Amino acid sequence: MSFNFLNIKIIFKPLFFPTIFLLIVFPILILLGSWQIYRLIWKENLIKYYQNQSSSALLDLSKNISSKLNLEFRKVKFRGTFLNSKEIYISGKTYEGNIGFHVVTPFRMQNNKTVFINRGWVSEGYRDPEKRKFSLLNNETEINGIIRFPQKKGYFVPENDPNKGFWFTINPNEIIKFLKFKEIDTISEFYVDAIRQEGKIKIPIGANGKPNLRNQHLSYAITWYSLALVLLIIYILFHRSVSRLLFKKL
Repeated sequence: MSFNFLNIKIIFKPLFFPTIFLLIVFPILILLGSWQIYRLIWKENLIKYYQNQSSSALLDLSKNISSKLNLEFRKVKFRGTFLNSKEIYISGKTYEGNIGFHVVTPFRMQNNKTVFINRGWVSEGYRDPEKRKFSLLNNETEINGIIRFPQKKGYFVPENDPNKGFWFTINPNEIIKFLKFKEIDTISEFYVDAIRQEGKIKIPIGANGKPNLRNQHLSYAITWYSLALVLLIIYILFHRSVSRLLFKKL
């Protein structure tokens, strides 16, 4: 094929297999880049939502809370007692590059309702509560935390297997069934991430109360778009090198 552009005649004889490869891979790379742009916008909105929610007034969970409120990421406080004998452990959690577990413990509030508290991270050596008796709070205590909705399982995350002690996501409904708690007395709509107190870090290491939502989607988008551009350039240069793409002045 040939066509004229700015007084230059372009003669192009595309090779079959390189062209088919380009027509398949190039759109895929563009779609992947566009998907990351979509995720970028979603993540930025999520971060703004988190910041707005966490800066709102504290809620007291021991009181009746309107179901019309947007609860996710709201900061809460309440008093009650940990049910330490009912701990479960969420696998595959890290802290500063160290692998360990998140300790999730039922908490009986003053209104006799039970809510699940993600107390935070412990190492493999402290998973056994017998090795960290100092962390088992038996007296009434006050919790400061952040409301979190049940975690959704990712594509590569295994299913929870409660009977074998394997937990990978925090799903209050599954925990309620496993522990045989009364559904009417236990909150299943959300759980609470405990916020660690300022000063010396104690285990379990709780959340710091600040947004920790990674947002690298722009760099991912640039990567995919760059690969698409590189592929196109290689395609053009290859056809030039074998004299299948020629430019002649008119």
